[in-house]
Amino acid sequence: MIHMTIDRRELADFLRRSRERVSPPETGLATGSRRRTPGLRREEVAQLAGMSTDYYTRLEQARGPQPSPQILAALARALRLSDDGRDHLHLLAGQRPPAAAGRDDQVGAGLLHLLERLPGTAAQVLSDLGDVLAQNDLARSLLGGVCTVSEHGRNVVWRWFADPAARAAYPAEEHAHYSRVHVADLRAAVGRRAGDPAAARLVERLRGASEEFTTLWELHEVAVRRHSRMRVLHPAIGPVDLDCQVLLAPEGNQRLVLLTPPPGTDTADRLALLAGAGEERLVG
Repeated sequence: MIHMTIDRRELADFLRRSRERVSPPETGLATGSRRRTPGLRREEVAQLAGMSTDYYTRLEQARGPQPSPQILAALARALRLSDDGRDHLHLLAGQRPPAAAGRDDQVGAGLLHLLERLPGTAAQVLSDLGDVLAQNDLARSLLGGVCTVSEHGRNVVWRWFADPAARAAYPAEEHAHYSRVHVADLRAAVGRRAGDPAAARLVERLRGASEEFTTLWELHEVAVRRHSRMRVLHPAIGPVDLDCQVLLAPEGNQRLVLLTPPPGTDTADRLALLAGAGEERLVG
């Protein structure tokens, strides 16, 4: 777990600047005729957030205790902060930002459009927990279609540890490496999702299904997967080396994975054959 500390000076400045940007009518408060400063008064923010004026004043004066997540949530509402502003408030206060709202299995239209426009590049969208949410045709031909309705059937970590057939597409001497990569990446995701039922359920099932997973999980290694080189043993085109580039969404709960041919290899030609075979199947 990353140790987070409060930055009282920056927190005080952000609270003051945010308070000045909110007009009383936005919050349902009367403007009044004797208002000399722009935005809200300190006592008005405290009233809207349900705290004492003294407590809020100490925050703006860069003193006092570290505010709790509940206090920060109330301040974010009172100051009409955007999601980005709310997350910034939490970080300045030395607290973990709340999990992003919304369903993790909803892939944005922009990402889906991009997948369709990459016919020569194997690409897929994964959740941070490892659920395959969308694939283009080449990724499906290369790795197999795993976008199932089963909660864990489409999860690459679950399939790696619970389905021996999932490892058959990778060289045996690299299995131990991939196991550690999967677990370290999942550790990072679970840490970001503190208290999330889906994350806890996945880990519980994995611990019950695989001793190897349990052993690696207890090492507490953490590493977000961003780029790597991998080899896939494909039944039609043979072994292919691929550069795996992972592009993270700003919210961190989804990532676009691109599998591209390394320079100086014949992978591009063999992927073209695979793509052509897929097109022939569609025509037939």
